[in-house]
Amino acid sequence: MKKSELLNSEISYIISKMGHTDMIVIGDCGLPIPETIKRIDIALKRGLPNFLDTLQTVLDELVVEEVTIANEMQKENQQIYQEISKTFQNIKINSIPHEDFKKLTHHCVACIRTGEASPYANIILKSGVIF
Repeated sequence: MKKSELLNSEISYIISKMGHTDMIVIGDCGLPIPETIKRIDIALKRGLPNFLDTLQTVLDELVVEEVTIANEMQKENQQIYQEISKTFQNIKINSIPHEDFKKLTHHCVACIRTGEASPYANIILKSGVIF
């Protein structure tokens, strides 16, 4: 059995295949997911699992050098924005319009769909390296 917190085999597999600068999305239950990327749907019901728990679990496995969020999050979802700001104090946070965010998802290796049901609770994580 795995030693780390992450038990979802699909997420673990995708992370293990990611190289430097590959990107993965963690999204709320409303984020449109392009047909061209892998969908990892872990949504159970509205609110479960939530965005922040999913993000923290992924961060236990993935080296991140940069993140991207939607501009709208700062105003429309201050709680999640504040948590992201704290979590990524030493990592570059890009903020772009939500429409551009959705276009950028087409360049990701996968999207993890959570049960989060709050506005703009989406993030793109760009993989870093451990050396």
